[in-house]
Amino acid sequence: MDLQTVLILAQDGLTNGAIYLLLAVALILVFGVTRIVLIPQGEFVSYGALTLASLQLGVMPGTVWLLLIMASIAAVMETFRLVSSEAVRQLPVTLATILIPPAAIALLAKMCIPLHLALGWQVLLTMLIVTPIGPLVYRVAFRPLADATVLVLLIAAVAVHFVLVGLGLLFFGAEGVRTPPFSDAHLTLGTLSVSGQSLWVYAASFILISLLAWFFSRTLYGKALRAVAFNRNGARLVGISPHLAGTYSFALAAAIGCLSGVMIAPITTVYYDSGFLIGLKGFIGAIVGGMASYPIAAAGALMVGILESYSSFWLSGYKDVIVFAAIIPILLWRSLMSVHYEEEE
Repeated sequence: MDLQTVLILAQDGLTNGAIYLLLAVALILVFGVTRIVLIPQGEFVSYGALTLASLQLGVMPGTVWLLLIMASIAAVMETFRLVSSEAVRQLPVTLATILIPPAAIALLAKMCIPLHLALGWQVLLTMLIVTPIGPLVYRVAFRPLADATVLVLLIAAVAVHFVLVGLGLLFFGAEGVRTPPFSDAHLTLGTLSVSGQSLWVYAASFILISLLAWFFSRTLYGKALRAVAFNRNGARLVGISPHLAGTYSFALAAAIGCLSGVMIAPITTVYYDSGFLIGLKGFIGAIVGGMASYPIAAAGALMVGILESYSSFWLSGYKDVIVFAAIIPILLWRSLMSVHYEEEE
């Protein structure tokens, strides 16, 4: 292996690691706020890529129908909840809040698809379609179980994963997609040539991480999410709703996953079930950070990307085995170093 090969593999590893970094941040955010290990995080990645590909083909994305279906289910659940709690007066406002935004997004998508918008507008429309699915997933699948144990929430997350994968096959089919790159430019550094799409991945990851740091440190909603992650009961006592915090955390996770899918769609072929492996590698990065530390998780995600890149060169058929096997010593080390405690009732 010569120096140029080493640099090329390192560059590929950093590109993949930047995506895993975003997913690891999303997983830690959701787990800290809701205690949910978001197994379906990868589905937002595949949904983002497949939705963008559908828009570029001039076809109504299946995620629009999924958005409308989930909004309808959430509306029915809210109706039963308000009627059973004798709060019928809140019903019109609640139903309007749940149903009008998805209907407006579906109408906007129907109007924009025949226009064959520029790539930037297609990406924005993709984000607008996929991001609201996150809060609806929380409302339909997890909010009724908000006070359950971590194990029950994990089982529910696995069930949601299988449902979303099946719906992805139903809406998009089994064929893979690859979208055009954002830029055909190349940056030459000596003997190393960095593609324009890789530069877009680096820039998007840096900007998004910076925005999240600003959001959590400077905004009221960000501080509220941090408060819920630190102490749910204490946050509830000072007037912060854990359910609202969970909704925001799922919205951020869906937005991060969708953006990751849009970024990797020009680099690799994405199928309806591709998100699971991608999300699982982001989960390894989150495990390195103990599902709590963002900087350590970022370093772990980059490590996963580089390990995957070099493994694909030496043992391409076992690259996933090598990456996932790396989690075993990490879990053992975490288990030995952590303080064990009983979960609060």
